Amino acid sequence: MTEQRDLSIGEVIKVLKKDFPEITVSKVRFLETKGMILPRRTEGGYRRFDRTDVARLRYILGQQRDHFLPLKVIKSKLAAWERGDDPHDPTGSDGSLLEEAGEPITRADVLRRSGMRPDQLEDLVAHRIISPLRGEEDIFPPEAGPVASEAKRLMDRGLSGRHLRSIRLAVDREVDLFRSVAGPLMRVQWLGEGGEHVQDLLIGCADALVGIHRALLLASLRAELRR
Repeated sequence: MTEQRDLSIGEVIKVLKKDFPEITVSKVRFLETKGMILPRRTEGGYRRFDRTDVARLRYILGQQRDHFLPLKVIKSKLAAWERGDDPHDPTGSDGSLLEEAGEPITRADVLRRSGMRPDQLEDLVAHRIISPLRGEEDIFPPEAGPVASEAKRLMDRGLSGRHLRSIRLAVDREVDLFRSVAGPLMRVQWLGEGGEHVQDLLIGCADALVGIHRALLLASLRAELRR
């Protein structure tokens, strides 16, 4: 894994065997058929796994072994894990949630991991739901993967980038709100412990906002169902 190269399915088995003795080629293939992992395929049809694929496998196998969860439940938790919201992240990342979420990914990887068609991705880009890195056309920030995956679920239900643009605008407004809170601290250059304080402040605000949004959204949907 230190060579940062793709692995064959046999090499993946060797990497995971120590922690998961029960892992087999057929088990990995089964997880692929269930849509739990999406390894790249070569022109000859051989599976190739990058380090994200291996980390994803570790997470799935760990959830099965340590929490006895069925695949349906694990699959519902994968989006949270990809966002870094799951405390049982097998990558062992203990950094701040505001640090980089991983390495940039290619357009091909965004399409492969989300299951989107190229025109759907272009729709998201056109409406600024996700954007390639500055000066690049086919390289996206790491967040593009989970955003595209969640957007695909909504697009499968009839929505488009035009509808989802309201989410982008709402996030921009929320960032402006947080800027008004943390801006004074940043302007006085409160460094060292102060820098960590600003990050903790922003993360706390974000957690509160997500909680409020979820509660209000579910309440509104329940009201719709009662009509």
